[in-house]
Amino acid sequence: MQQPGDHDLLFMQMALQQAALAPAVGEVPIAAVLVHDGHVLASAHNDRETSQDPTAHAEMIVIRKAAEQLRTWRLTETTLYVTLEPCAMCAGAIVQSRIARLVFGAWDPKAGACGSIFDIPAERRLNHRVEVLGGLLEQESQALLQEFFQQLRRETPPTETSRSKPIH
Repeated sequence: MQQPGDHDLLFMQMALQQAALAPAVGEVPIAAVLVHDGHVLASAHNDRETSQDPTAHAEMIVIRKAAEQLRTWRLTETTLYVTLEPCAMCAGAIVQSRIARLVFGAWDPKAGACGSIFDIPAERRLNHRVEVLGGLLEQESQALLQEFFQQLRRETPPTETSRSKPIH
């Protein structure tokens, strides 16, 4: 497993700052920063609630922005910094866009696809593999998420009808 560099800490801190903005607009505090040669190509936090788009994860947003900016879908020689381990959708997009390196904060034992539940970036049958460093500033990433969900639970206590209501 590789060791983080000073630049990794700097860009992960930027991702954490971006994630901290998300709760103010009702979004889960997950954010991503995509970097090439020490320059930020794109940064974003989740936007699923605001846009009502299930694909509006921070990773997907920055991949789209960077591809548009660079005018290519091949994001080779880039590093993606994310505050939470990417899900299967995002891990697939990371592989498909040819991102070279992924650095993330908190592990996601419920939906993580970069080492927790699945390990899509390391899948040998795919045509591209991504170097992954997980757990960088993990406690800070977890703290943002825990604080957000604790606040959400305080504001909206469950009722009998909301617990038994189907979510179709």
